[in-house]
Amino acid sequence: MKIIVAGGRNKADFLIGSLLEKKHEVTVINDEEAYCRYLSEKYNIPVIAGNPCKQYVLEEAEIENADILIALRPSDPDNLAICQTAKKIFHVKKVVATVANPKNVSIFKKLGVNTAISATYTISKIIEQASTIENLVNSLSIEHENIVMTELLLTKECAVLNKKLKELTMPSNVIICCILRNVEMIVPNGETTLQEHDKLLILSHPAMQDQVLDMFSRKKAAL
Repeated sequence: MKIIVAGGRNKADFLIGSLLEKKHEVTVINDEEAYCRYLSEKYNIPVIAGNPCKQYVLEEAEIENADILIALRPSDPDNLAICQTAKKIFHVKKVVATVANPKNVSIFKKLGVNTAISATYTISKIIEQASTIENLVNSLSIEHENIVMTELLLTKECAVLNKKLKELTMPSNVIICCILRNVEMIVPNGETTLQEHDKLLILSHPAMQDQVLDMFSRKKAAL
């Protein structure tokens, strides 16, 4: 996947290394020239020196070819502006932003940001999962990383289709809090049967998220 990382210092450094280890194609935009030289020498990747809030700087980074943009600047308004430009003008499919003020998470979501979170580690996990699991819709961290909410869409290949929740061996610290089925919202219980196109809202401890994704994304042939 082609990923653009806009802004950030230590957070960007950590994230870039993590993404490159997973063989993603990374381009960096940063307005500190000295830090740009450092990143370019360390990782040998394209680094654009400039303000990512500027449209022409995003164009220089060839943002129109990006699969994901991640905005890491310390300013929430800056990150929102970067994400909206990427989404509305350059039609980047997924935009992710760090948010300094937790109250802004819902605002970012309403304004088109796919994922607004505060933990760089969680961003890395989202990218890793999105590159391997087709039906991952969205994931975000809440309450200081103690809880992760994962939103999954069940496709016809999913092994859990037509099973009742009581038939599944759910990991500890995992709760399916809601199922969206067509226009209906269902509060599930053990008798609830999972159907194709169900959208599951799942709360879990961050350490359990990989198990959650494996359970509900596993294809029928895998069982």
